[in-house]
Amino acid sequence: MGRQGPNVANKTYRRTLLVKRLISTGTLFAGLFCAGMTVAQTAQDPKAGAYLAARNAAAAGDFAAAADYFGQALTGDPQNPYLLENTAIAYVALGDFAGAVPVAQDMRLAGIDSQVSNMVLICDAIARGDWDAVLADFEDGRTVSPLFDGLVMGWAMLGQGDMTRALDGFDAIIASEGMAAYALFHKALALASVGDFESAEAILSDSTQGSANFGPRAAVAHAQVLSQLGRNPDASALLTTIFGDTLDPSIAALQARLDGNDAIPFDLITSPRQGVAEVAFMIASLLSTEAREDYTLQYARVAQYLAPGNADAAMLTAGLLQNMGRFDMAAAAFATVPQDDPSFVNAEIGRIDTLRQSGQFDVAAEVAQALARARPNLPFVQSRLGDVLRDTGDNAGAIAAYGAALDLYPETDPNRWVVHYTRAIVAHDIGDWDQAESDFRAALAIAPDQPQVLNYLGYSLVERGEKLDEALDMIERAVADQPDSGAIVDSLGWVYFKLGRYDDAVAPLERAAVLEATDPIVNDHLGDAYWAVGREREARFQWLRAQSFDPEEDLAARIRAKLAHGLDAVRQDEGLDATRPELTDARP
Repeated sequence: MGRQGPNVANKTYRRTLLVKRLISTGTLFAGLFCAGMTVAQTAQDPKAGAYLAARNAAAAGDFAAAADYFGQALTGDPQNPYLLENTAIAYVALGDFAGAVPVAQDMRLAGIDSQVSNMVLICDAIARGDWDAVLADFEDGRTVSPLFDGLVMGWAMLGQGDMTRALDGFDAIIASEGMAAYALFHKALALASVGDFESAEAILSDSTQGSANFGPRAAVAHAQVLSQLGRNPDASALLTTIFGDTLDPSIAALQARLDGNDAIPFDLITSPRQGVAEVAFMIASLLSTEAREDYTLQYARVAQYLAPGNADAAMLTAGLLQNMGRFDMAAAAFATVPQDDPSFVNAEIGRIDTLRQSGQFDVAAEVAQALARARPNLPFVQSRLGDVLRDTGDNAGAIAAYGAALDLYPETDPNRWVVHYTRAIVAHDIGDWDQAESDFRAALAIAPDQPQVLNYLGYSLVERGEKLDEALDMIERAVADQPDSGAIVDSLGWVYFKLGRYDDAVAPLERAAVLEATDPIVNDHLGDAYWAVGREREARFQWLRAQSFDPEEDLAARIRAKLAHGLDAVRQDEGLDATRPELTDARP
């Protein structure tokens, strides 16, 4: 790895420092669903069953059940700080602030200082427009985290109508170690929200603290500011610089309006409440690669709560839930993005993928078909429809959808290879080898060194006994690119086996069996290679291993035959040449 320049290194340091400070201030909050009872206590407590059920539900990410069970446990110990804290956390994770607020109020009445209760009550005051209460909480030391507290105070002062104080508040955070860039960004948003676009642009265009450092939303904010200053060409150039030529639908729509010389309003942040939502969204984005999903989810839910129309917050929330395996909640979060939002297509793609992950293939197909009807000219939508139809076994429909995607993609689009590749797999599965080979080779014409395509086509040729020398070359190239892929290394060993190079086959097949230890096909292949080189005892051991990993019935039947009669007898029955002809007439 080359040395990083000072700007990159400093940015990395600032981010690491900030994340550590964000997490370190919330001991209870960061350690979600922490133990509030000892083993001895739970054994004696009549509500122990509810408490343990709550903890199990929380650990599984079932926040609805966790909230219910923690609530049951609270009936036996209503002022237990751990039960109260975890109940509030569960409600926030659900996005149910109406449920979280009474719990947070009970904690405050009981004199329990809690990061999560402070956040809930501050957000409740913001939702009610009570900026005085927000600032009073901070003055009383009811904190959440340094960055959150400082930026929210700035927005709260603006909520009171005092722009001068608000700017002073942002300047105070700017002076704090590791937080200057984030405070400058929010100062720019505050200035733009009151119409001071010149001052906002001066901050956003700064080479070291500019909008490029803060992700897509910052770039959109900067483009909107430039448009308000009558600088649409500069705004368009900025988006091209940051996003390149391949744009998601929302950025493409903005780019088109700029290129059409429309005056783009500054609507990313139109109120202090949205400003606070942006604080929470920014912190969640910062934490998303550094902290646990359940901790990060709290900030994402705050962003959603305070700015229900923020599609990016909904998408972030959904992604976190998806990573946690809460596919039902993730799909619901994706579904909150309305059809007229530029991010709707991406949200529906996310919902489709989540439904597929949860095994709801028929529902995923319905959503994908509806999206394809609503957006018939988007090639990646047609491609995803093909993927989903393939899941449901509708191979003809999948091939048609992939064809529609290829018709829509420009000939120069590099994504075409993926569609050719996936259509080739479907064609191969239904026995249409001519179509499959044509698509595999079309994919290679676009991406000649793509290891997945090289391996799939090479292995298919091996299985068909065709063009074995070409297949070997393909698979060797694939292995050179991905030497730790068990499937690809297995292919290399298997082509050696098919070529009769049994001694050469053993080493790669042994390595493949290490890389894919529980794969029945890989273990079966190694057994065959061992047999071919005279290592019969090891061959039988590998076949038994393959048998233990629940192979498909056709493979299972062949393994049973090999265990009973040996490989070469089985090959003879199949009309294949023996690996060791001397054994074919002497069946055990």
